Amino acid sequence: MAVYYSFHYDRDAWRVQQIVNMGLVEGQTILNAQDWETVKRQGDAAIEAWIDNQMKYKHAVVVLIGRQTSDRPWVRYEIIKAWNDERPLVGIRINGLKDSSGHIDGAGVNPFDAITLKDGRPLSTWVPTYTPTGSDSQAIYASIRANLTRWVDTACRMA
Repeated sequence: MAVYYSFHYDRDAWRVQQIVNMGLVEGQTILNAQDWETVKRQGDAAIEAWIDNQMKYKHAVVVLIGRQTSDRPWVRYEIIKAWNDERPLVGIRINGLKDSSGHIDGAGVNPFDAITLKDGRPLSTWVPTYTPTGSDSQAIYASIRANLTRWVDTACRMA
Protein backbone atom coordinates (compact mmCIF):
# COMPACT_ATOMS: atom_id res chain seq x y z
CA MET A 1 0.00 0.00 0.00
CA ALA A 2 1.38 3.39 -0.99
CA VAL A 3 0.95 6.35 1.36
CA TYR A 4 1.73 10.04 1.31
CA TYR A 5 3.50 11.31 4.44
CA SER A 6 2.53 14.77 5.64
CA PHE A 7 4.80 16.38 8.26
CA HIS A 8 6.70 19.50 9.33
CA TYR A 9 9.78 19.15 7.13
CA ASP A 10 12.28 21.40 8.91
CA ARG A 11 11.54 20.06 12.36
CA ASP A 12 10.66 16.40 11.80
CA ALA A 13 12.35 15.13 8.61
CA TRP A 14 14.82 13.06 10.67
CA ARG A 15 12.01 11.42 12.67
CA VAL A 16 10.03 10.78 9.50
CA GLN A 17 13.01 9.21 7.77
CA GLN A 18 13.17 6.67 10.60
CA ILE A 19 9.60 5.64 9.79
CA VAL A 20 10.19 5.56 6.03
CA ASN A 21 13.27 3.40 6.57
CA MET A 22 11.12 0.81 8.35
CA GLY A 23 9.92 -0.14 4.86
CA LEU A 24 6.51 -1.25 6.12
CA VAL A 25 4.48 0.84 3.70
CA GLU A 26 5.50 2.43 0.45
CA GLY A 27 5.65 6.22 0.66
CA GLN A 28 6.73 9.12 -1.47
CA THR A 29 10.40 9.96 -1.65
CA ILE A 30 11.30 12.34 1.15
CA LEU A 31 13.16 15.25 -0.41
CA ASN A 32 16.54 16.15 0.99
CA ALA A 33 16.88 19.69 2.34
CA GLN A 34 18.43 21.06 -0.85
CA ASP A 35 15.68 19.65 -3.10
CA TRP A 36 12.96 20.91 -0.75
CA GLU A 37 14.51 24.40 -0.82
CA THR A 38 14.55 24.26 -4.64
CA VAL A 39 10.82 23.49 -4.72
CA LYS A 40 10.07 26.21 -2.11
CA ARG A 41 11.99 28.87 -4.08
CA GLN A 42 9.67 28.27 -7.04
CA GLY A 43 6.72 29.55 -5.01
CA ASP A 44 3.42 28.34 -3.64
CA ALA A 45 2.09 27.08 -6.99
CA ALA A 46 5.14 24.84 -7.40
CA ILE A 47 4.74 23.48 -3.87
CA GLU A 48 1.05 22.74 -4.49
CA ALA A 49 1.90 21.03 -7.78
CA TRP A 50 4.59 18.92 -6.09
CA ILE A 51 2.21 17.89 -3.30
CA ASP A 52 -0.63 17.15 -5.74
CA ASN A 53 1.65 15.04 -7.93
CA GLN A 54 3.11 13.11 -4.99
CA MET A 55 -0.32 12.46 -3.47
CA LYS A 56 -1.98 11.49 -6.75
CA TYR A 57 -1.55 7.71 -6.66
CA LYS A 58 -1.36 7.16 -2.92
CA HIS A 59 -3.92 5.03 -1.07
CA ALA A 60 -3.85 7.12 2.11
CA VAL A 61 -2.31 10.17 3.74
CA VAL A 62 -0.40 9.63 6.97
CA VAL A 63 0.07 12.81 9.00
CA LEU A 64 3.12 12.35 11.21
CA ILE A 65 2.43 14.68 14.12
CA GLY A 66 5.26 16.40 15.92
CA ARG A 67 5.28 19.35 18.29
CA GLN A 68 4.65 22.03 15.63
CA THR A 69 2.92 20.06 12.85
CA SER A 70 -0.50 21.65 13.35
CA ASP A 71 0.98 25.13 12.72
CA ARG A 72 2.30 24.29 9.24
CA PRO A 73 0.28 25.70 6.33
CA TRP A 74 1.42 22.96 3.92
CA VAL A 75 0.34 20.24 6.34
CA ARG A 76 -3.05 21.93 6.51
CA TYR A 77 -3.16 22.04 2.68
CA GLU A 78 -2.30 18.33 2.50
CA ILE A 79 -4.97 17.37 5.04
CA ILE A 80 -7.68 19.40 3.29
CA LYS A 81 -6.66 18.06 -0.11
CA ALA A 82 -6.76 14.47 1.14
CA TRP A 83 -10.18 15.02 2.75
CA ASN A 84 -11.60 16.70 -0.37
CA ASP A 85 -10.19 13.91 -2.56
CA GLU A 86 -11.83 11.36 -0.22
CA ARG A 87 -8.43 9.85 0.49
CA PRO A 88 -8.12 8.00 3.83
CA LEU A 89 -6.35 10.01 6.53
CA VAL A 90 -4.63 8.91 9.71
CA GLY A 91 -2.51 10.73 12.26
CA ILE A 92 0.44 9.21 14.11
CA ARG A 93 2.29 11.08 16.84
CA ILE A 94 6.08 11.05 16.39
CA ASN A 95 7.13 13.55 19.06
CA GLY A 96 8.60 10.76 21.20
CA LEU A 97 11.19 9.81 18.58
CA LYS A 98 14.64 11.39 18.86
CA ASP A 99 15.71 13.93 16.26
CA SER A 100 19.19 14.04 14.70
CA SER A 101 20.54 15.73 17.85
CA GLY A 102 18.99 13.18 20.20
CA HIS A 103 16.22 15.52 21.41
CA ILE A 104 12.66 14.44 22.07
CA ASP A 105 9.79 16.91 21.71
CA GLY A 106 6.65 17.23 23.74
CA ALA A 107 3.36 16.42 22.05
CA GLY A 108 1.85 18.94 19.69
CA VAL A 109 -1.73 19.89 19.00
CA ASN A 110 -3.75 17.48 16.87
CA PRO A 111 -3.81 19.14 13.40
CA PHE A 112 -7.22 17.58 12.67
CA ASP A 113 -8.71 19.63 15.54
CA ALA A 114 -7.86 22.86 13.68
CA ILE A 115 -9.88 21.99 10.56
CA THR A 116 -13.63 22.39 10.84
CA LEU A 117 -16.15 20.57 8.69
CA LYS A 118 -19.23 22.27 7.23
CA ASP A 119 -21.33 21.03 10.15
CA GLY A 120 -18.98 22.74 12.64
CA ARG A 121 -17.33 19.58 13.94
CA PRO A 122 -13.53 19.26 13.86
CA LEU A 123 -12.06 16.85 11.32
CA SER A 124 -10.65 14.90 14.29
CA THR A 125 -14.21 13.59 14.76
CA TRP A 126 -13.59 11.40 11.69
CA VAL A 127 -9.83 10.97 11.45
CA PRO A 128 -8.10 8.59 13.86
CA THR A 129 -4.91 9.73 15.57
CA TYR A 130 -2.63 7.20 17.23
CA THR A 131 -0.14 7.76 20.02
CA PRO A 132 2.56 5.08 20.06
CA THR A 133 3.25 3.51 23.43
CA GLY A 134 6.58 3.52 25.18
CA SER A 135 8.62 5.51 27.65
CA ASP A 136 11.61 6.22 25.40
CA SER A 137 12.46 6.71 21.74
CA GLN A 138 13.32 3.05 21.16
CA ALA A 139 10.03 1.84 22.61
CA ILE A 140 8.06 4.40 20.62
CA TYR A 141 9.91 3.37 17.45
CA ALA A 142 9.04 -0.27 18.22
CA SER A 143 5.39 0.66 18.77
CA ILE A 144 5.21 2.48 15.44
CA ARG A 145 6.94 -0.45 13.72
CA ALA A 146 4.51 -2.95 15.26
CA ASN A 147 1.38 -0.92 14.43
CA LEU A 148 1.97 1.27 11.36
CA THR A 149 0.42 -1.07 8.79
CA ARG A 150 -2.60 -1.77 10.99
CA TRP A 151 -3.14 1.95 11.64
CA VAL A 152 -3.03 2.74 7.92
CA ASP A 153 -5.30 -0.23 7.11
CA THR A 154 -7.80 0.93 9.73
CA ALA A 155 -7.91 4.41 8.17
CA CYS A 156 -8.46 2.88 4.73
CA ARG A 157 -11.34 0.71 5.98
CA MET A 158 -12.97 3.70 7.69
CA ALA A 159 -12.86 5.86 4.56
